[in-house]
Amino acid sequence: MSSPTAGALQLLALTAALALAYRPLGDHMARVYSSERHHRPEKWIYKAIGADPSTEMRWPAYLRAVLAFSAVGVLFLYALQRLQGSLPGSLGFASIDPDQAFNTAASFVANTNWQSYYGEQAMGHLVQTGGLAVQNFVSAAVGMAVAVALVRGFARSRTGELGNFWADLVRGTVRILLPLSIAGALVLVACGAIQNFAGIHEVGQFAGGTQQWNGGAVASQEVIKELGTNGGGYFNANSAHPFENPTPFSNLFEVFLILLIPFALTRTFGRMVGNPRQGYAILATMATIWLGFTALMMWTEFAHHGPALEAAGGAMEGKENRFGIAGSSIFAVATTLTSTGAVNSFHSSYTGLGGGIALLGMQLGEIAPGGVGSGLYGMLIMAVIAVFLAGLMVGRTPEYLGKKIGTRQIKLAACYLLVTPALVLCFTAAALALPTPGNSMANPGAHGFTEILYAYTSGANNNGSAFAGLNADTQWFNSTLGIAMLLGRFLPIVFVLALAGSLAEQPPVPATAGTLRTDKPLYAGLLVGTIVVITGLTYFPALALGPLAEGLAS
Repeated sequence: MSSPTAGALQLLALTAALALAYRPLGDHMARVYSSERHHRPEKWIYKAIGADPSTEMRWPAYLRAVLAFSAVGVLFLYALQRLQGSLPGSLGFASIDPDQAFNTAASFVANTNWQSYYGEQAMGHLVQTGGLAVQNFVSAAVGMAVAVALVRGFARSRTGELGNFWADLVRGTVRILLPLSIAGALVLVACGAIQNFAGIHEVGQFAGGTQQWNGGAVASQEVIKELGTNGGGYFNANSAHPFENPTPFSNLFEVFLILLIPFALTRTFGRMVGNPRQGYAILATMATIWLGFTALMMWTEFAHHGPALEAAGGAMEGKENRFGIAGSSIFAVATTLTSTGAVNSFHSSYTGLGGGIALLGMQLGEIAPGGVGSGLYGMLIMAVIAVFLAGLMVGRTPEYLGKKIGTRQIKLAACYLLVTPALVLCFTAAALALPTPGNSMANPGAHGFTEILYAYTSGANNNGSAFAGLNADTQWFNSTLGIAMLLGRFLPIVFVLALAGSLAEQPPVPATAGTLRTDKPLYAGLLVGTIVVITGLTYFPALALGPLAEGLAS
């Protein structure tokens, strides 16, 4: 069987698995966020943090709760790293330097999980499990809570109340992420991923001496890093490491985990607004882009250019033999079209156009299907923009889900769209203009430019994957990437919640013969076109200087 055929079968199996899980999980999440009951363990948590889960919040209160909770998370994780050398379970590792501790704390709280350190050589068991893994759960739950608040903005009328952040946070963690993670961890352990608290030990004798390795609670952290679209890795090799991702089956299972909740949330959206067909339209848009990017990535990596690539059957540099080109391409697209950032191959070693596809996937806003929660609210912002453009073309006041899209709504949506590109392009320009940051590039020319552009695109979009080849463990990159990750996460949330509040205050607008049907294939096609055009106009000059120039020259 040819490798392209094997890739097509993997993609077919993955699509079938996602389709089977779509309705049950989507309906379950809709029930979770619509329920008025509180389970006993949840009540204990509310009592411990002093929260009243029954109190409805308007958008400013909801936002304050999001920011306060995240700020505490940054401070706690920063302190845990700075004190690591004095805490038990450190495996003898020293405390983390201030700039790197800030970068890591910002990264994991922002659901980015960018890592400028070697995990197995820097972080002990306590920081890995008590700090990083905990943030993998709660940062994902924060994204889901914000998405649900926006959905309530569309579903509710004549009220500014969006629910209760603390209830949404706890329910998302306890009723959705935790049960799925337990089941997923058992699957990964059965596949061969390790799960222990072993210390550092020697694993073999070599001519140059011995090699040392440490164990860890890897399977449990691996499952939530994928399920929560967090990214990062227990080991520096990330999901290319056999302790994290042992077999081709575990590789496909991890891709399934990455895509599971973001796709299923479209079903949740449809159920909560009372029209499942609206969810199907968003799902069709996401799936079209995902399948298109996956096909393009496979084509670029399987294309034969020269005798070496022809002998290998494609571009095998930087890819694990046990995954091959197909498994690596599927993983790369899934991780960059979501906010995951986990990698099972080095994106820097992809063909010029292949690396550009991974980069463009993040620049779309990671909305196909995007991160846990962030993908849905990003796509709904795009849906508002698409409705506005359609209204301009036919000369009608734009409406979406029975809500008028007026000046205030468009301003908020436009601000959301402008924040991330501004962070990416401004920080990239500053890094290239100053003399010191450029020294971190391992490659000259277009490839070196792509390394820096990729880093800030990954950070500001809360992806966390690295292009490789860039030495990001410097004061400049630790600081600026940390700032980009925090602003790229929380500034868009400000505009999302403000938009949700303005929508919830509106009275419903009855549909008429002139209302644009947003649950039809025509609208899904318009939405795909809007996403591609906006992204192309924003990033094409930068892409032309990097991956496009490299790809056309090869």
